[in-house]
Amino acid sequence: MEIQGPERRVAIVGRPNVGKSALFNRLAGRRIAIVHDQPGVTRDRLAAECRLGTAPFTLIDTGGIGVVADQDFAAQVRQEADLAIAAADLILFVTDGREGLTPVDRELARQLRRSGRPTLLAVNKVDESMHEDLPAEFNALGFDDPVGVSAAHGRHIGELVDRIEALLPSVPSVDMEVRSAITPPGIAIVGRPNVGKSSLVNALLGDSRTIVSSVAGTTRDAVDIPFQIGPDPFLLIDTAGIRARGRRNTSVEVFSVMRSEESIRRADVCVLVIDASEGVTTQDKKIAGLIQEARKPCILVLNKWDLVKGTGSREAALTEAFDRLRAELFFLDYAPAVALSAKTGEQLRRLTGALRTVRDAARTHLPTGPLNRAIQAAQQVHPPPMSGSRRLKILYATHTPGRGTTPAIDVVLFVNDPKLLPDTWRKFLENIIRKEWPCIGVPIRFLPRGRPPRERGKGRPLADQNDGQ
Repeated sequence: MEIQGPERRVAIVGRPNVGKSALFNRLAGRRIAIVHDQPGVTRDRLAAECRLGTAPFTLIDTGGIGVVADQDFAAQVRQEADLAIAAADLILFVTDGREGLTPVDRELARQLRRSGRPTLLAVNKVDESMHEDLPAEFNALGFDDPVGVSAAHGRHIGELVDRIEALLPSVPSVDMEVRSAITPPGIAIVGRPNVGKSSLVNALLGDSRTIVSSVAGTTRDAVDIPFQIGPDPFLLIDTAGIRARGRRNTSVEVFSVMRSEESIRRADVCVLVIDASEGVTTQDKKIAGLIQEARKPCILVLNKWDLVKGTGSREAALTEAFDRLRAELFFLDYAPAVALSAKTGEQLRRLTGALRTVRDAARTHLPTGPLNRAIQAAQQVHPPPMSGSRRLKILYATHTPGRGTTPAIDVVLFVNDPKLLPDTWRKFLENIIRKEWPCIGVPIRFLPRGRPPRERGKGRPLADQNDGQ
């Protein structure tokens, strides 16, 4: 596996609370990084594409260098920033114009000059015309022509993008066209805190890409990371752990959970990570419910399998664990399950295989003729239950492809009355369809539609559907 992404990278670095994440969001054109006045909020490297110029380039947001508010992570945040700098084509060094030049800024400037990377100095918080002279003080750092910007108000962002593009290597237009045509499936790694989500991301990438710690809540932002499984491109979304609402003890954590829930909604596939040594918890069920509600393809992962000690054979322990998992998360019965250890790499290939399987299953087409014949047979074998003096009649069915790279499968049912479709028979019909088209990991949704009164009695019954498609 290898990481694949746009060739031109811009790393945003600076001391804490100078507005790096706000500038990252402004250049990316959407709120990705959490912006908060608490120092040290950003810990991991975040990546997003900036399309404000003539050609896209990748932005890498980093944790503040020189964090003192969170000493447990200071060394790792510094390491993450160093890795981003090493991988970047250009360093965007951000300072705080209103606070002025600080000793930390001077030390960072010395380190950046030693790195040998091209560096552009951006003086942030130049919010009004009266602040235009603030960047002059930062000439002492020795970088050419600092750009005064306001991430909060968007001032001089166009000038900043022009300066960035002038310092970046050019990209052939043919490469940009090819890249724009590829939309890799987004894989959201979700779960409650401290179940090993970031460790799983690192194991998939073969790179210490996100900060891993035994302290719950280490990851606060949703981190998008392009990568490949063989020739197949994917986009990993590492998310903050989703705690129960009553246990969200800071505003930053509330924002983190909101971002994780948003990641579920925008993902193409959700990988729900569960601690195998603890089993399914109430919070695991709530997160699974979010995935079901969003109608997302899903894979269940029992992580930390290396910590499970069974008294019998390993196969028996695995069977027992999967049985418990299925019983607790019965409403995600379409999702494949994998037991692995992100720490040791044991059975990791089963997850990569499952990702491919789910991606391929989402591309399944249910041909109209066979689909209608399967539904006709289902009605004959097990007719829908009566509702008073009436019974559901399915006149016609068709598969309507959803949107996205790995959508749920929508089956439109033209019926005599949509209110006559009970949940029990809906599930029976889903099982019938899955016997013919397994659609592993992908939810199936039925959309019953009644005909207008003037058309009732004019449709062909399923028994006449012999188009052979």
